[in-house]
Amino acid sequence: MKNGRYSDAQIMAVLKQAEGGVPVSELCREHGMSSASFYKWRAKFGGMDASLMSEMKDMAEENRRLKRMYAEMSMQNDLLKEALGKKR
Repeated sequence: MKNGRYSDAQIMAVLKQAEGGVPVSELCREHGMSSASFYKWRAKFGGMDASLMSEMKDMAEENRRLKRMYAEMSMQNDLLKEALGKKR
């Protein structure tokens, strides 16, 4: 998984500054990021606090883990069906 350049706390600080009335172009220049990144963060994390943000990331990681487990189990099931089918 790719690690971001900005921590959760930094993202929240940038979003709070924008809510405080600082222009987006100035924020982007100050923090060395693109305006597209800012708007993506605002769409994804707008209205959240740091605890909700970390909880959402934890749930996404758990979901990734469960999907991987399901894929492995499905592959094992297919292999068993194939092996049993050839014996008959």
